[in-house]
Amino acid sequence: MDASIKIILALLISLEISFTTSISLNIALIVCAIIYLLCKRVNWKLMLYSIFLPILPAFGSWSSLYFYGTGDHIHMSFVLLTRIFAYIWIGSCFTFTTDIDKLLKSLEQNFRLPSTFVYGVLAAFNFLPRIAQEVKIIRLAARMRGEVLHFYSPQIFFKAILTSLNWSNNLAQAMRSHGFAEGTPRTHYHVIKIPIWNWFVALAIFIAVQIFLFMSPFH
Repeated sequence: MDASIKIILALLISLEISFTTSISLNIALIVCAIIYLLCKRVNWKLMLYSIFLPILPAFGSWSSLYFYGTGDHIHMSFVLLTRIFAYIWIGSCFTFTTDIDKLLKSLEQNFRLPSTFVYGVLAAFNFLPRIAQEVKIIRLAARMRGEVLHFYSPQIFFKAILTSLNWSNNLAQAMRSHGFAEGTPRTHYHVIKIPIWNWFVALAIFIAVQIFLFMSPFH
């Protein structure tokens, strides 16, 4: 499925479960997400990350409502518990199976996202490894002077910000020299078209969620 369709579908489902109180729907979404990731053969370490990451916030939300809530607090405590896990697993289905380059390029070509924004974001992502390397150089240079800079040292952040500002200026000049002007149409070497079956699959999934929500006897 196209990356832009996946993110739209994930956002729509996440938005819907924010306003529903169906425990069974949340559990069904979690199970479907796990099956999808297993079919995609996602790294098991990433799967474990999705399991353990929401435990603390989910337990905190559940315990605060279960022990201190009023009204239908027991039901709502389990709604929040399963909802947090549903958010994480829906997001995992998108992040673990989607390439950021394909997503941004698809949004640019099919949903009119400005090209300057797209390639600026792509450049920022490509800068991340260089920033990590720059931090190592800063710490090594300080060590040669007899200073020890920890990860929370303000000198690291200050010098890294100055370096990033210099890189951003060079990037802006490079983009202008290659014709990246706001509102100017551009051609694409790799044209991304959304197949019609992507829309039908996304619509079928969304309708299936509605049917399960309104027809499930367990809420």
